[in-house]
Amino acid sequence: MFLQIVTIFALLAIANGAVTPLGLEPNLPQDGRIVGGVATSIADHPWQVSLQRNGAHFCGGSIISNNIIVSAAHCLISPSTASNLRIRAGSNNRNYGGVLIQVAAIKVHEGYNTASKVNDIGVVRLQSMLTFGSTIRAIAMASVTPSHGVAASISGWGKTTYGGSSSSTLLYVDTKIVGRTQCGSSTYGYGSSIMTTMICAAAADKDACQGDSGGPLVSGGQLVGIVSWGKECALANFPGVFANVAELRNWVLQAQNTV
Repeated sequence: MFLQIVTIFALLAIANGAVTPLGLEPNLPQDGRIVGGVATSIADHPWQVSLQRNGAHFCGGSIISNNIIVSAAHCLISPSTASNLRIRAGSNNRNYGGVLIQVAAIKVHEGYNTASKVNDIGVVRLQSMLTFGSTIRAIAMASVTPSHGVAASISGWGKTTYGGSSSSTLLYVDTKIVGRTQCGSSTYGYGSSIMTTMICAAAADKDACQGDSGGPLVSGGQLVGIVSWGKECALANFPGVFANVAELRNWVLQAQNTV
């Protein structure tokens, strides 16, 4: 009954123009796995990290230097603070392995809007440096928005279904970019909710979901998106929506020097 009530409120929010972040469903577990995903090795996604609050995974992130992680703004606002956040890097499993490092500071995009999810990006500075190797490595940020239809992949520990089961193992899905113009057209259900700092991706029965927020959308070996929001998960008429890294890259480059 409680899940039904939460779902009803989420649908009402979408109908009234609000958007629902993928990693922060209220009062639902924040762990799990990607919808339609398959198990993968961290060596194939060495930039992927688990962002953990008070010891529990709740969002993803991507390594862009040996002490800077990029994630979604909605993962880094209250109740998240530097003191209650750590990242796990270099492990397929969000619960053990690899390295666990305390966060030193966080910075959220000044133009982030909690209602529209515009500018849904932020950076995390770590207390100690990561040691790069086969399972821990930085990813380059895209400087050009990928074209509509280009292949991309999503990785993370998010749910297999909306409000569904959980897994501790890193999964990924192959998907395709849906350009901002196309994603905001009548072909899909979002309309004017899709803004310049957003990009979409879709594939049949495949998507990011709760617990994947902040994680990477990768195309051509570059970070092109940050898992941001969507209507439930893997609905046919509603692609996953991501912060557009190419549009927000300059902000990240500046922020990593001041966080």
